[in-house]
Amino acid sequence: MNNRIFGPLRAGFILLVYTLNTLFWTTLLFPVALLKWLVRGGSSTGLFDRLLHCIANSWIAVNNLNMRYLNRVRLDIEGTDSLKPQEWYLVVSNHQSWADILVLQKIFHRRIPLLKFFLKKELIWMPFLGFAWWALDFPFMKRYSKSYLKKHPERAGMDLEITRKACEKFKNIPISVMNFVEGTRFTPKKHREQDSPYRHLLRPKAGGVAMVLAAMGDRMRHILDVTIAYPGENRGFWAFLRGDVTDIKVRVKSLFVGEDLIGDYFSDEVFRERFQNWLGTLWVDKDDLMQKLLGVTRVGPTEG
Repeated sequence: MNNRIFGPLRAGFILLVYTLNTLFWTTLLFPVALLKWLVRGGSSTGLFDRLLHCIANSWIAVNNLNMRYLNRVRLDIEGTDSLKPQEWYLVVSNHQSWADILVLQKIFHRRIPLLKFFLKKELIWMPFLGFAWWALDFPFMKRYSKSYLKKHPERAGMDLEITRKACEKFKNIPISVMNFVEGTRFTPKKHREQDSPYRHLLRPKAGGVAMVLAAMGDRMRHILDVTIAYPGENRGFWAFLRGDVTDIKVRVKSLFVGEDLIGDYFSDEVFRERFQNWLGTLWVDKDDLMQKLLGVTRVGPTEG
């Protein structure tokens, strides 16, 4: 009864704290991003990138304090001890809640370079956050439906070209490219619509991962395979804010990027099939791990 009354108040307060923290640090990002834009291509660009990353890391540090003292979530983490902030990483993970982003930033903060997410183009218009993502060179992807591409075939591959250009920028300073390989958050409805062969996961999409590796294979020699599990009934972002999410389990497995994972995914059919099989095997292992971490037999998280 108390949680029914105070839960929404608690959630609103914690959301306000996260929002105020975002407003503060994005305000600091603005003048640095403006100076970087004015001298774009100049020798000072690297300096501005480092300043922007420093501000972003401070933003994340405060969010981590909020998670520790306000959310009071118990994190069970394995596999982060040998990571280095001077390396380039490709991070792949399952996706169940908007809280995943806060969790990933928490476990990797100052252990690896700043996480850069591939975002839908529409998100650039989000107040404050859209500007922050633009300032930090997060790549924005424009996704087209199959019906649209049939009418406008010249648009095919545009999102992959954006990926390639983004990766060129990423070669200047160590970063971590984050990819939610399923492409969207898991829900039982999406699981049914996909007829997913996995118990706790959606079908993985291989093209983006292959494109990043092809563009940055000379520097990005490690993939971090992350599995996030929310034991219990409540796993949505609002439940996270309410305090209904008390335990989160995270497992990180580091994989070496060998020559067998680098190739022309879109033109080489043999390589494409091999890469899809590799990712499919990775997802089978992840699904088994999810089953173990959740300790349940039913499928996936609840809606919300």
